[in-house]
Amino acid sequence: MLTLYDFMGSGNGYKVRLVLAHLGLPYRLVECDILKGETRTPEFLARNPNGRIPTLQLEDGSHLFESNAIIWYLAEGTVLAPADRRARAETLQWMFFEQYSHEPFIATVRFWKHFLPRLSPLQEMELPGRMEKGYAALGVMEHHLARHPYFVSGTFGLADIALYAYTHVAGEGGFNLDAFPHVNAWMARVAGHAGDVSIDRRN
Repeated sequence: MLTLYDFMGSGNGYKVRLVLAHLGLPYRLVECDILKGETRTPEFLARNPNGRIPTLQLEDGSHLFESNAIIWYLAEGTVLAPADRRARAETLQWMFFEQYSHEPFIATVRFWKHFLPRLSPLQEMELPGRMEKGYAALGVMEHHLARHPYFVSGTFGLADIALYAYTHVAGEGGFNLDAFPHVNAWMARVAGHAGDVSIDRRN
């Protein structure tokens, strides 16, 4: 059986749990509290030398890390990962966008504001720039979603899962999504696919 090492407040981990649920794949969940350093132990580093969640242990005992690599592995050959060459490239395009232009700003600010007791002086200094870039990423999404119901081929898939994970909790980082009606409409559509899978919103 698959074993997922995860922190329940993580959007990156949420992506994996959403794919597992959508595909009906059984797995064992092992929660790791990143706030207590539980991914920095020798035992965990033997599974993932980068010391991060999510980490997926496969049936053969090997491990796979990086959330978008994990969800691609799980979805290969299913309806979530398109077979068409162009659609596959577009899916990867949006998954790369999520990791380079979206997650470093929206997810990072959300972590700072939602999980840390206070911001450090350096974080306070970086906050306006990260907020600006987070809003820029939302603007790119809004422009695309004004013309498309989902990110690739008009169909719910991995690109939507990757971007939904942190967008739907962006408000926890102080992002106001009122000016992004198409993003909000898309989130409502994706929520219909999410079922009972939810991200931990503990305070």
